[in-house]
Amino acid sequence: MDYLQNFDAARKIEEITAWIREWFDENGPKASAVVGISGGKDSTIVAALLTRALGKERVVGVLMPDGEQKDIDDSKKVVELLGIKNYVVNIHPAVAGLYEAIGNAKVTDPFSSEDEKTGEDSKNALSKDSMINTPPRIRMATLYAIAQSLPNGGRVANTCNRSEDYVGYSTKYGDAAGDFSPCSDFTVTEMRLIGDALGLPAELIHKTPSDGLSGMSDEDKLGFTYDELDRYIFTGVLEDEDKKKKIDHLHAINLHKLRLMPMYKNNLI
Repeated sequence: MDYLQNFDAARKIEEITAWIREWFDENGPKASAVVGISGGKDSTIVAALLTRALGKERVVGVLMPDGEQKDIDDSKKVVELLGIKNYVVNIHPAVAGLYEAIGNAKVTDPFSSEDEKTGEDSKNALSKDSMINTPPRIRMATLYAIAQSLPNGGRVANTCNRSEDYVGYSTKYGDAAGDFSPCSDFTVTEMRLIGDALGLPAELIHKTPSDGLSGMSDEDKLGFTYDELDRYIFTGVLEDEDKKKKIDHLHAINLHKLRLMPMYKNNLI
């Protein structure tokens, strides 16, 4: 990792901590930080930084299993380690309810032929990607519901990192949402260094990353490793031409996730 030889994790921790304090001074002097706790490195690191910046009494962790979560103990370990208030919200009834409601929705399509019309009692098929992305969006709705219900209000932390954002590996209006983002300018490699410098458990910081939804690791799903991606981000070098093309393609088609919603401007004179 020659490209990170000058990376000072301890200094970055101090800078992020100061930035969080300044942001809350301007955007919620008494508000709490609300963060979803998945048990992975990013939410663990963000929660630790929030606790460092604001004090544990102003940080609220939310665990949101979709039915059973095999690594739920990792999530519990995080909130216990940090000593923060936490909620456990099982989102499965909401997810299942939405799937059922959409499946039973009455559809009127004037452009369908008689052969294509399915009838009022048939099920509307949700795509695989839609079913994968629905739970993260319900999780984000859960975080905002809890944040708005806290006595002094809450501000929802985004837990994305630069590597995931670069290739669009996040759910729009799901885990890509939030009120503020302490770590989205740091790659996976940098996040691991920050997590180690914070003294967080190695089994959390260096665990195989997974979305917990598709049954695959992030790297298997993406088709390249984060080490390869990070080196390419920093140096522009990647020997495997197929992987390079895939990264460039994912970056190009997912830029809309990072940009503000385009708005038509009414240019009145």
